[in-house]
Amino acid sequence: MHILMLSSTFPYPPSRGGTEIRTFNLLKYLQGTHCVTLITQTHKDVSSAEVEELRKYVSELIVFPIPAQPQEKNAIARLLGKTTRFVESVLKATPPNVLYRYSPEIQAFVDDYVRSQKCDVITCEHSVNEIYIRPEFRHRVNTVVDVHSSVYGWIRDHLEMGAAQNAMRDRLYLSLVLKRYEQRYCNKFSNIVVTTEDDRQEFLKLRPDIEIEVIPNGVDLELFPYRQQDPGGHKLIFVGAMDASHNIDAARFFAVEVLPKLQQHYPETTFSIVGARPTPEVLDLQKIPGVVVTGRVPSMAEYLHQSCVCVVPLRTGFGIKNKTLEAMASGVPVVASDRGLEGLAVDIAGKPLRALRANTPTQYVTAISELFNHPQLRHELSHNGRQLVETEFTWDTAGKLYEQVLLQNNASRSIN
Repeated sequence: MHILMLSSTFPYPPSRGGTEIRTFNLLKYLQGTHCVTLITQTHKDVSSAEVEELRKYVSELIVFPIPAQPQEKNAIARLLGKTTRFVESVLKATPPNVLYRYSPEIQAFVDDYVRSQKCDVITCEHSVNEIYIRPEFRHRVNTVVDVHSSVYGWIRDHLEMGAAQNAMRDRLYLSLVLKRYEQRYCNKFSNIVVTTEDDRQEFLKLRPDIEIEVIPNGVDLELFPYRQQDPGGHKLIFVGAMDASHNIDAARFFAVEVLPKLQQHYPETTFSIVGARPTPEVLDLQKIPGVVVTGRVPSMAEYLHQSCVCVVPLRTGFGIKNKTLEAMASGVPVVASDRGLEGLAVDIAGKPLRALRANTPTQYVTAISELFNHPQLRHELSHNGRQLVETEFTWDTAGKLYEQVLLQNNASRSIN
């Protein structure tokens, strides 16, 4: 099968972020038995060495730059630019970030590829790539969108939790653009893939007539080996790309509202915020006693192994969380929120306990204290968490499920 994969996000290295991790590992699996042509875009942080390294994992790599944007030199020009972009977004029912990345050159390449019948399937890795799929493509080739997470649900969630960076703007986009956007693009695809049941329910409201597949994320077990020993102590860790709004909100919430309460009982407790591109807002958290901000590190697994507990205090964001799965794979006990545990059966009656759940500061203090005080409980969560990942959340498992979606659609078209 010849697969044309569209990923506006450059998916290498796969440690750069959640979208990169999922896209890279799916294409790596598919390339094992199929021919994958990847179209992607570069930005200033992508090196030529990374481009050449990614080339090893696909049959053909086509790279385009993100289109240059006009320079707005003064306040009036900036205001006019924002107004123009907002109006265009509303008229086209398309978010500004999708329009910002749109490349006419990519569109021409995709159009020619479909017209020349060079592929059996087109996959869009993340909904931002839907813009290149024309409605009529469905009559010529299978079209699949791997949503990653609902943009509408994501923004609505941020607003409900008070975590939106620009609440007025986001409310306007939510009501005027995003619901129409997801409804419109869903109608262009042969199949929709999401990562959790929550997202599936969101999209069934838009397309109750279509089969929506749930394919969760996975973990590279070689990059995240099981730890050899429990370090004990009172070191906490939170991991993720630290320029992402949901991670910034989670880090601030825990550092400001949870850590000081925990330190009343365990004064030596530290909270390490580990991940690339920390914003000034995140760096400023180091003023709080016990908070450490590392920035990008050579090995996330090494930092996880050195920690007693991994906290995932997310309050916003849909989709299954790589950070939670990677901590479990590494054998680190996890205390996480409902959002941090989305899509994971970790504390269901009759099944092994795999993580502790907490949503309020008091609940976090109670759960973490239990782990600090009871090595046997830490061992239980460590063992059970790793076992869950090994049996249900590897990229090999996710890749097989994704391949079945592509093959099933292809077979269906052949019969018709």
